[in-house]
Amino acid sequence: MKEIKAFEEAKSTGANFKESGINSTMYWAYERSKEAGNDTIDFSEVIWDYDIEPIVKACRAYGINHITISSTFSGLIATLAEFEKHGCRMEGLTKVKTSHIDWQTGEKQILPAILVRI
Repeated sequence: MKEIKAFEEAKSTGANFKESGINSTMYWAYERSKEAGNDTIDFSEVIWDYDIEPIVKACRAYGINHITISSTFSGLIATLAEFEKHGCRMEGLTKVKTSHIDWQTGEKQILPAILVRI
């Protein structure tokens, strides 16, 4: 996965996300995705409406072309529609790893996810 230097610097210095202009929802998705070993940033938690524009802007600024959404929260359809309002497109389904180990296989759990082109 592409390293986001601003996120890595904020983490190493303990900088305040808001003061650093970093969207916390995107930051934590980035951290979880790195831990899981995914190629894209995967949003496995709720994405609030107010997070969408900053997420899209950050992705464009950092050269991120795709994200995935594996969260199954109840407002997902409205969230996807809001991403489309910001010029993003759903490109189908893919699979992502989680940081959780499947007790039966001993491997990281695999979940379906929506692939979103930024």
